[in-house]
Amino acid sequence: MSIVQDTAPVERRTGSDFARLAHQIRDAGLMRRRPFYYGVRMALVAVAYAVGWLAFVAVGDSWWTLAVGAFLAVVFGQVALVAHDVGHRQVFRRSTSSALLGRLAANVGIGMGYGWWQDKHSRHHANPNHEELDPDVAPDILVWSQTQARAATGRVPRLLGRVQAYLFFPLLTLEGFNLHVAGIRALADRSLKQRRTEGTLLVTHFVAYLGALFLVLPPGKAVLFLVVHQCLFGVYLGAIFAPNHKGMPTLTGDDRPDFLRRQVLTSRNVRGNWFTDVALGGLNYQIEHHLFPSMPSPNLRRAQLVVRRYCESLGVAYLETSLIASYGQALRSLHRAGLPLRERSAATS
Repeated sequence: MSIVQDTAPVERRTGSDFARLAHQIRDAGLMRRRPFYYGVRMALVAVAYAVGWLAFVAVGDSWWTLAVGAFLAVVFGQVALVAHDVGHRQVFRRSTSSALLGRLAANVGIGMGYGWWQDKHSRHHANPNHEELDPDVAPDILVWSQTQARAATGRVPRLLGRVQAYLFFPLLTLEGFNLHVAGIRALADRSLKQRRTEGTLLVTHFVAYLGALFLVLPPGKAVLFLVVHQCLFGVYLGAIFAPNHKGMPTLTGDDRPDFLRRQVLTSRNVRGNWFTDVALGGLNYQIEHHLFPSMPSPNLRRAQLVVRRYCESLGVAYLETSLIASYGQALRSLHRAGLPLRERSAATS
């Protein structure tokens, strides 16, 4: 499955609310590629990646190596953001170029299965926050609504769901490991495109990564570096993605509003400045990104002015909040979702 492109809804909804908005966006030139921006951005990320590993070798057997691990956790997050933009064809028009760079960045760079992620992320974009269709809100360790909590049968969600709001950020320390495991498990799926290539590139990453750790550091420090690096990487990724949809309305069954409302009402923007844009990779403009996935991320700030004004003219709720407030909303939503599990526990105790 390929990334959902913003052009598809226009073709299916001529004259729709979204089509009229898309016309304004294109007239403003906001869908044009930004090759210079992405050239500079990818060069800076590549330099940071190289500097991080050179520093790792230079520092060597020292406790300061953990500081290098923290730095590389941020760099890995930035590589993931580049892979995200490439996957949405924000950088290249051709799918072959996008797939090549995406696999180099994701599989080789950070050990994340690009094909697995692209399929999962495509389904998320098509049906954000839909409890049956969006894999990002499928009940697993956590439950995202009281409906899911009432239906929970597994021991883990029934146990953790009661206090999941308190566990959310600690659990993010496992997200980096989860990405690696999910990418490896996806290799067993014969429908995965370029399965052998994906597998070869993932093995290349893990051999180089683990080889560097255990060649430069004694075993104990190597393991500690791995834990610090991967845990902080997971927290950073979670901190980027948690504000986008968590705590926003969820959809179920045949509850499928039109494209514009489906994307806007389930997404949240985060206020900030240039630093927020860099740290969150432009995903702080989540509403605009979901409406126009292939829009280059540096254009999203300008697009926000058009989209917000248009939503106001239609009376469509448009939510923008601070980063800290977005985390608070997400955690309160998780706490509410776990209420049936707490009630069930109290009734049986």
